[in-house]
Amino acid sequence: MTGAGADGPEGGAAGPGASAAGSGEAVEYRIEDLAHASGATVRTIRAYQDRGLLPTPERRGRANVYRETHLTRLRQIADLLDRGYTLASIKELLEAWDAGRGLGGVLGLAAEVHGPWTDEEADRISRRELEARFGGHRDDEAIAEAVELGVLERVADSDDEFLVPSPQELAVAVELHAAGVPLPAISGHLRELRGQVEHIAARFLEFTTEHVFARYLGHRPPTDSDAAEAASLVRRLRPLAQQTVEAELARAMRTFATRHLHRHLGAESGALNEESPRPVLLPVRTTQAVESLVGAEAVAAFVTAATEREVQARTLDGLTATHTKTGKVD
Repeated sequence: MTGAGADGPEGGAAGPGASAAGSGEAVEYRIEDLAHASGATVRTIRAYQDRGLLPTPERRGRANVYRETHLTRLRQIADLLDRGYTLASIKELLEAWDAGRGLGGVLGLAAEVHGPWTDEEADRISRRELEARFGGHRDDEAIAEAVELGVLERVADSDDEFLVPSPQELAVAVELHAAGVPLPAISGHLRELRGQVEHIAARFLEFTTEHVFARYLGHRPPTDSDAAEAASLVRRLRPLAQQTVEAELARAMRTFATRHLHRHLGAESGALNEESPRPVLLPVRTTQAVESLVGAEAVAAFVTAATEREVQARTLDGLTATHTKTGKVD
């Protein structure tokens, strides 16, 4: 491994294989060797140095010499980037690490937050099977929209297979389509629903942060013990949002489905009413007269019967009048 690095000629720095196993000497890297070992580019390593994310390398003549500490730090940065941290937040975490405040709790908290929030396992499906589930028709536009929504994910080096992150969500779409719902309507409904669910998730996080996690995350970065305790709370509270939404959705569906049924069937048959019957107030003298006639216990039955008889009589009168006008009475 020879050649001049971008930081200047680095021939004075031995490559990683230069230290003998029993020599007791620390492993040293040229910047190119460090890039190869870490998977980062030379340009990235320099950028990290400029931002203070990497320790200053040892200057030996005109060469920069890197050690195992630099390789370890690059791997830590890569791991935190994969977990969704920004470079600014990574710098704070690493400064805490350098100050003696461990990263173990913070990384444990990150693992809990970035881990799966459902027990559902992803599946794979071929294009042929996908088309069969949706009526056997090829619809490239619908597939492209499903990929955009994340219902399907393309598999590298394959145009005939897809990853299904949520088989349950795909199964719902299949059932709706089988019931007659067009695919564009299903996609539009999912977009609308997703926005509403994301709002619920944001509100739940705001609520729990204010009342639960603020005491752990109020200082940046959190201590190792605070982060570990917050990770434990995430495990405990994780299912609560889903359980609450499921319970409230079941309640709301029952309420609105009942109203919907009453509205559509009640108007036609009169058998169902959206609201409870309104009480009818009778004059006191009328009530007393009925009570003296049939007794107190039979007042309600008498009024009901009399009302039904009056309705029937008026119905018959109306029918008779209609037929008389049309000249159909014999």
